[in-house]
Amino acid sequence: MTRSDRRTILLAFCLSALAGYVDSLGFLTLKGFFVSFMSGNSTRLAVGIASGAWPTAQTAAGLIGLFVLGVVGGGIGSHLARERRPPVLCVVALLLGLAALAASAGHDGWSIGLATLALGAENIVLSRAGEVSIGVTYMTGTLVKMGHGIAKALTGGPRLEWLPYLLLWAALAAGSILGALLFPTLRLQGLWIAAGWCAVLVPVSAITQRPRTGPGR
Repeated sequence: MTRSDRRTILLAFCLSALAGYVDSLGFLTLKGFFVSFMSGNSTRLAVGIASGAWPTAQTAAGLIGLFVLGVVGGGIGSHLARERRPPVLCVVALLLGLAALAASAGHDGWSIGLATLALGAENIVLSRAGEVSIGVTYMTGTLVKMGHGIAKALTGGPRLEWLPYLLLWAALAAGSILGALLFPTLRLQGLWIAAGWCAVLVPVSAITQRPRTGPGR
């Protein structure tokens, strides 16, 4: 992440906040399951299997499968678009819009499924050279890198290498707080905000991929 330019890092913050917002709505709807945090769902799956709580295991397994399917779809889309960010973000915005529409029609299950697909695909937006360069919907690796950066700073290394990771985590947390605050009023129809949010990021993502000009190049 520290090797990315500032425009890409700012886009990553926006995408992370979006993921936190959607995940918060999903978590509160599902009462303890996630639409972006698959480590948590994997634990729920394992506990459900071990305890014989099959509905829990089935819900967790379904969410994991949908998330992976979203990543696969996003990866194929990114390949076809030659890693241009706007086309992939358009797909994410469309999926979130369909999720919001399903929620408005009273189909919460479809809404959650579409939102999970969207967050899986969102992880591909910042892919580079065929690899995911910045994870925007999960924070364990980010916190590890932040801690490692702090350790390096305390032992004579770069003083602020850890800061972007802290801000990325804070962006996700801020989005989650917003989702939790709006959920009692909007429920899953709060996904309309997410869809609009993502649509605004489409032209922003195009700007982040424009080559730099001038002396800084």
